[in-house]
Amino acid sequence: MTLRFVVTGTDTNIGKTVFAAALTDALGASYWKPVQSGLDGETDSETVQRLGRISSARIFPEAWRLNTPASPHLAARIDNARIDPEALSPPVTEAPLVIEGAGGVLVPLTESEVFADVLARWQIPVVLCARTGLGTINHTLLSLEALRHRSIPVFGVVFIGDEQADTQKIIAKLGNVNCLGRLPCIDPLTPDTLRQAFRDHFDVSSFQKGIL
Repeated sequence: MTLRFVVTGTDTNIGKTVFAAALTDALGASYWKPVQSGLDGETDSETVQRLGRISSARIFPEAWRLNTPASPHLAARIDNARIDPEALSPPVTEAPLVIEGAGGVLVPLTESEVFADVLARWQIPVVLCARTGLGTINHTLLSLEALRHRSIPVFGVVFIGDEQADTQKIIAKLGNVNCLGRLPCIDPLTPDTLRQAFRDHFDVSSFQKGIL
């Protein structure tokens, strides 16, 4: 069976695209962003391609590309488009596949469906990215509850930011979740520094095994 992960987050702009680039690079994987909201500047697919040094052949095109930088349901309404969650199906590939979600777990794709509803249908293990700053305990535990309420397999939590040992420990304990590692703030952020940070802070074999 092809190794597949969904990278999602507890919120938007927490660094999950950077982590997705590192994971895609480390696994020699392909990458897919099902829904892209906001096309001004670099898209998430372009960021992953650049930071992960991923060839264009390993970047699958988005199912929906929306101009407006907003929640997908709102961006689609403003852009006069209609997202059909049932039509979202992961691309078939022999290589490992990293899928990046849009925003957080409960971001609405339509007026009636959130991204977690799609994840429940896919049943692909989820890597939940959480920042280490204030408020992350609540956001992370709520995200885990939302995933498990829908019987979505959770592979583990990845922390992004400066180390907060107690925060990471209590999330692991109360969330009953495997903490996969922490991606620190990287400055300068380049393909080389990202690759080295991933090697220093994560055990790639744990992802390669893909065992929950």
